[in-house]
Amino acid sequence: MDIKRAIAGTARYLPILDWGRRYGGVELTGDLIAAVIVTVMLIPQSLAYALLAGLPAEVGLYASILPLVAYAIFGTSRALAVGPVAVVSLMTASALAPLGLQSVSEYVTAAGMLALLSGAMLLAMGFFRLGVVANFLSHPVIAGFITASGLLIAASQLKHILGISAHGHTLPGLLSDLLAHLGETNPATLIIGVAALAFLFWVRKGMAGALQRHLGMSRPLAATLARIGPIFAVIGTTLVTWALDLQSWGVAVVGTVPTGLPPLGVPWEAWSLIPALAGPALLLSVIGYVESVSVAQTLAAKKKQRIEPNQELIALGAANMSSALSGGYPVTGGFARSVVNFDAGAETPAAGAFTAVGLLVAAMFLTPLLYFLPKATLAATIIVAVLSLVDLSILTRAWSYSRADFAAVFTTIALTLTAGVETGVASGVVISLLLFVWKTSRPHVAEVGQVPGSQHFRNILRHNVVTDPQVLTLRIDESLYFANARRMEDLVVERVLRDRETIRHVILMFSAVNEVDFSALESLEAINQRLADLGVTLHLSEVKGPVMDRLKRSHFLQEMTGQVFLSQFEAFDQLRSRDACVA
Repeated sequence: MDIKRAIAGTARYLPILDWGRRYGGVELTGDLIAAVIVTVMLIPQSLAYALLAGLPAEVGLYASILPLVAYAIFGTSRALAVGPVAVVSLMTASALAPLGLQSVSEYVTAAGMLALLSGAMLLAMGFFRLGVVANFLSHPVIAGFITASGLLIAASQLKHILGISAHGHTLPGLLSDLLAHLGETNPATLIIGVAALAFLFWVRKGMAGALQRHLGMSRPLAATLARIGPIFAVIGTTLVTWALDLQSWGVAVVGTVPTGLPPLGVPWEAWSLIPALAGPALLLSVIGYVESVSVAQTLAAKKKQRIEPNQELIALGAANMSSALSGGYPVTGGFARSVVNFDAGAETPAAGAFTAVGLLVAAMFLTPLLYFLPKATLAATIIVAVLSLVDLSILTRAWSYSRADFAAVFTTIALTLTAGVETGVASGVVISLLLFVWKTSRPHVAEVGQVPGSQHFRNILRHNVVTDPQVLTLRIDESLYFANARRMEDLVVERVLRDRETIRHVILMFSAVNEVDFSALESLEAINQRLADLGVTLHLSEVKGPVMDRLKRSHFLQEMTGQVFLSQFEAFDQLRSRDACVA
């Protein structure tokens, strides 16, 4: 029995131990097919994202192997594929750029330490079950940040398409440097880059349909070939560059990619950089978790499955730690590769482990074939991938729905583009918290009356309802805490003073109140005393159990001049006078 308990407890953090019971055995066929397809997709993608992060191309492969195994062991999603992604790669580059590192090895080591710190933070958040922290990043802020990041990433890759040198971490800086060096454009590179872009855009929009129409392929097979389209661009441009010796024409290529894997180890050489990397690591952890768990939940819902958000923190933490130990950089769950994994038939997290084996084979034996791969092709791969993240319609939709949310989206986009990634995401977090405080500090308080012939109570400004001149009912539509308690107190007293000659009873309808903190309790006591001075009795109705439990631990209920009613109908029925009328 003790052994069974130990296994059950361990399974909480190692879902792999529970696969047999949950899945009825590993579905090898579906997982292997998915692994082959995702491996083919990830080879060019991982190389491209490493270059986006400012790292050697092989680092992208290193960051795609052990993290997949770690997630397969600890994760709860059957289809999520972790590894380098565009936004996290951009944030990595932004975090490392100010450090003034002098060599490539220092840069790689610093990236490993960034992944180590991010992994440690994610593990700590998972063990303390702090997945709720991500909820403080509102959807408008996340959408704005991802849109701005997509634009920044696309702009940063134009230099590879043009074959020129350009630098900058903001959109104005990038564009001005691109324009300054536009005259240095390399024609051969431009042709390769534009051709790769055109092909990849066609792959994304029209390849599947063309394969079905002209070759009679089934829809699933055509869709699969379209998703691995980037590998065709890699093969084609690599062969052309080699055959025509375009490197001598100034076309930049990936060059020598080391065969095999680096030795496992902690990047101790970057220990002194921890203070400088701690802040960026925290931002990376939060953004990476939000992106990853959103993808996992979306895919799980399609098969009526569920994931464990706190366990996902542990899984992502383990993935980042393993990336750091194997010479990689920060990783998270990627949308595109996870969708491909899902559609290709992945049945269990074992598909990720099989994908890691495929990438390991590529790192061990196939890297010499990448020597003549043009960097322009990798840049085109990134541009096509990230432009799908750009959603400027969020601005118009937010404007039409909520001016406050529009302000959050616009500010996040503007600051990310003009001040940099870290400033943009940090401002997004601050804006999210400020919006939350601002909205909850202005609670909606509605004066309600009884809907004729029913026991329901509705806003007197929206419905024809029965009211009583001596009974004022105010519905509080927000939990009460220090930021809104005084405002609620003033609203109640001001309303009573408008009809102080007739009002005898005030009922606060608490049906929407989930919490009353100590500051709000003091405001309730003040309301009770101020109304008593006016000869008005205070009552409560529809108080929720947890709120009532807390009120019972104070002296408020004993000092309240009125009583607590189970329902608003009961309160109004007992307190109403003969002068009740339809308002």
